[in-house]
Amino acid sequence: MKQFQNLNARSLQEAVDLARQAGTRGQVSAFSGGGTDLLQQVKDGTDPADVLINLRTVEGEDQVTEVAGGIRVGGQITLTELASNEQIRRDYPVLAEAAAVVGTPQIRNVGTLAGNVTQRPWCWYYRNGFNCYKAGGDRCYSVVGENQLHAIFGGGPSYIVHPSDLAPALVALGARFNVIGPEGERSLNADQFFQLPARNPRYENTLARDELLASVVLPTPRPGVVSAYHKVMDRAAWTHAVVSAAAVLELRDGVCNDAVIVLGGVAPIPWPATEAQEVLRGRPVTAELARQAGEVAVSAAQPLSRNAYKVPMTSAVIERLVLALADGQTAV
Repeated sequence: MKQFQNLNARSLQEAVDLARQAGTRGQVSAFSGGGTDLLQQVKDGTDPADVLINLRTVEGEDQVTEVAGGIRVGGQITLTELASNEQIRRDYPVLAEAAAVVGTPQIRNVGTLAGNVTQRPWCWYYRNGFNCYKAGGDRCYSVVGENQLHAIFGGGPSYIVHPSDLAPALVALGARFNVIGPEGERSLNADQFFQLPARNPRYENTLARDELLASVVLPTPRPGVVSAYHKVMDRAAWTHAVVSAAAVLELRDGVCNDAVIVLGGVAPIPWPATEAQEVLRGRPVTAELARQAGEVAVSAAQPLSRNAYKVPMTSAVIERLVLALADGQTAV
């Protein structure tokens, strides 16, 4: 296994400073919270880091706290803590449900919010040493290869799917991401954090190498808002979504006043089901309307040679999720 140096940070700002210092020495650094994905990448050679900056020694960045207009969730909160937090479960069930279905209990006990959102793709070509776009190469092998789990929306030139369960939920909730880097702090909407391969085929988000995701801020939910997350996997555990959906609906007297639906497992970024949202808004939720929302959501899908099965699966997930929320269910 590759040799690397481990540095313990006492604050997020110190972590950023350590990364900057490593860069001036010609070293490549990486931030490590739970480290479940990063250490695997270092072992496999898909991450070139030779300096690991440990964030588990930073105190206070795993808390849920009240802020103006909502709550702040520290990026170092574990997925287990996120899934079991009473306030998150009550006010933002879509996020609690997404956290609860990541990996296995052992992974959720150490994996963090920031780590889950910024993890790298699990495409088998990238993870097995192929010189693809994600590895700095100039082709996507999945286009004419094994693409059963790849994108049906937003692909090109790379067709990876974003692996995070939390990302669709955070985008659906309208979260803001707080980022810390050498130039200080910046805040951006969750949907601005992620980027399509057409913009940069190598990276999935706008983080620089010496920046880290510090926290997310969730707005206070409006009256009548309900939410849920549904994930389809190809086995019971320790796997990523084949298709998933996060839905946040504002329902009053059976009418959907507003809707946000964001898909996972089907695109290189959390994918907004814009057409489905428009179908739902301002109309009474019925089984027929839910079916229409699911159908229109996949009207622009462009499956590859071996993943067309994702199209009806995505439609069915949206239909099921909308009906479950309309019937008063908080989890499916």
